[in-house]
Amino acid sequence: MLNRNFLLYCRKSLTLEILLGCTIAFGIFLRILNLGTREFWYDEVLSLLLSTGQRSAYSLPADGTIALAQLTSLLDLPQESFAKTIQGLLRGLYAGEPHPPLFFFAHHFWLRLFGNREIAMRSLPMLWSFGAIAAAYGLGRKLLDHRSGLLFAALIATNPFYLFHSLNVRMYTPLVFWAILSVWALLEIMSQPRWTWQIIFVMSIVGGLLTFYLFAYWIVVVSVLILVLDRRHWFQHGIRLIIAGLLTLPWAIWGTLKQLRNADLGRFGNPEGNPALLHLQDLFQTIGIHLIVGDWTTSLPPGITIIAGLLATCGLVLSIICLKRSGQKISLTVGLGMAILPLLLALCVDIVTRKYTLGFGEGRALIFVLPGCLLLMTIAIRQVKAYQSIIALTLLLFYLTIDVGDLTLRTRSVFHQVSELIQLDAAPTLIAMDTQAWGHVNRLAYYIPPQSRVDLLAQPAAKLGTALKTVLTNAPYRRVLWLESAAPIWSPAATEQDRQKIQQTLAERFTIAKTQSLSGTMSLDEFQIKLYQVSP
Repeated sequence: MLNRNFLLYCRKSLTLEILLGCTIAFGIFLRILNLGTREFWYDEVLSLLLSTGQRSAYSLPADGTIALAQLTSLLDLPQESFAKTIQGLLRGLYAGEPHPPLFFFAHHFWLRLFGNREIAMRSLPMLWSFGAIAAAYGLGRKLLDHRSGLLFAALIATNPFYLFHSLNVRMYTPLVFWAILSVWALLEIMSQPRWTWQIIFVMSIVGGLLTFYLFAYWIVVVSVLILVLDRRHWFQHGIRLIIAGLLTLPWAIWGTLKQLRNADLGRFGNPEGNPALLHLQDLFQTIGIHLIVGDWTTSLPPGITIIAGLLATCGLVLSIICLKRSGQKISLTVGLGMAILPLLLALCVDIVTRKYTLGFGEGRALIFVLPGCLLLMTIAIRQVKAYQSIIALTLLLFYLTIDVGDLTLRTRSVFHQVSELIQLDAAPTLIAMDTQAWGHVNRLAYYIPPQSRVDLLAQPAAKLGTALKTVLTNAPYRRVLWLESAAPIWSPAATEQDRQKIQQTLAERFTIAKTQSLSGTMSLDEFQIKLYQVSP
């Protein structure tokens, strides 16, 4: 009897709204708890280098060594005037970085306030994600009601893909914030055009365009929503969009053109295979990553992600059918506009230009379609009266299970382990690495203490044996750490012939002391490490 009364009390007290609020709080807690649990991945350390304004000072010797401490100093703010550092930051962006400046300027100022530690650097993306969660609540409440706002915010807070990027020093987290905020502001303007919301709308468009160039797709989304939902006031809305465009024009003229001259557009080029199948694969992989697998995709076979994408697509189709039958015209229009329109637009552009941007970077290039997909799911769940709470809580529990599994089972501490091995002995050490990829090099520089006496020889695998022989002839190192990358990026992976040549060179003076395989959450984190010490 007591148990029955307790269950009845819990059922009455723990309303769906309270449970959704607790879920949002837990999503925030997961972000705070995991700010520093993983080391930087490849692209994050590049964001740090660019944000310090010292990208243009970065270089490696053509065939010799460099003291690793020299590179470590580039990952912190230089001892120079603020204006000179900003000039260096702009030069670094012009040199081939394919992204606008807002993200890097924001992190530059964050660096000045809090330093370059992992927790400090990741706290800014985390704050952007908090803003996205709050904006999701506002948009959901504006479109439907309080419960819808809470459910939409809870889905944003727990979605595995967005949670990963909320702890990622890249420009993708704020894109979701700008996308949600722009549509929320647009709906507020349609109901009552206050100056506050008009300014927020313009600034959200400017913020998105100065954060990521593909946010231009979002301008099409907003324009279509205006024409469908508020055609009578198209001129006023058009003026606001023009103002946003004019505010971004100086960078477009001054910076974007310089970046295009140095841009590597080949990264979106032509992989082998049937183009139609490749485009469909990109589409389904992106949907699967966004709505189900998140960052787990880097540890799963592509086929699993594609199947997840097919399942997620079926879920979206069911959501659309449910909304169409319920007569939720405005909600359906907003959801379709935010989710399906940019996906189809990106797919069409890829087909016409013969590029593959839709699935680039495990789906992160189009992360701004994520809130639209989650909004469609939110509105559809709200139409199911009988099992609404069960469906909502089951979906959120599914997301949280993926989140906790990702954060606890998939560690990334490759360069921490290299650093620990280096610090076991104070003897002068040479690291011989078969790649010059700057994400690998700078992670070594970031995690190995600058007081360690470490030199770096970074060469493609085919040249490393010869360069190593020359270096060892002229320098009396007592230890050599041979670091072989499974993904050298800028050069082919080592062949058996390359390995034999390196081994023969090292065997002349050294004996092998330790061999270890290192791995993280993606193929870029896979290394084979061999420690050699001077023969007795």
